[in-house]
Amino acid sequence: MTPAPTTNQPTADPAATDTLAIDLRTAVMRTSRRLRVEATGEAITPGQYTVLAQLNGSGPATLRALAQREHVQAPSMTRIVNALAEQGFVTRSAHPDDGRQVHVDITGAGRTVLEAARNQRTAWLAQRVAGLSEEDRTVLSRAARIMQEMSGK
Repeated sequence: MTPAPTTNQPTADPAATDTLAIDLRTAVMRTSRRLRVEATGEAITPGQYTVLAQLNGSGPATLRALAQREHVQAPSMTRIVNALAEQGFVTRSAHPDDGRQVHVDITGAGRTVLEAARNQRTAWLAQRVAGLSEEDRTVLSRAARIMQEMSGK
């Protein structure tokens, strides 16, 4: 009988791995939800924030592309974009290649409100992190790097 190949990786207990996955998913979802709440209010809703972030990061897009990225129906995206346009945070124009489609782009005011929301989220999180022990901050720093690696960023 041939011995099993050895690896430098420890064998993970599936039950422990599942428990850790549940704990991580729950923590990430609760933190994400809280960050969305902290950065919204009178200026923009969480859905509007996400659209502005998409436009800011990826550039102009059609309503259809935005709806697909956000996994919402076209009428919902139209309502979000209409509200953003009314506030002056996005512009709508005819698509350069297909005039039947609407092209949406972020404005300077949209970038300003997006940056303010991001700053508010960062400030909320920084306040929570500041209250942790040095050891916990070190652990979170390592965890953040690991999670970025896991997510492919």
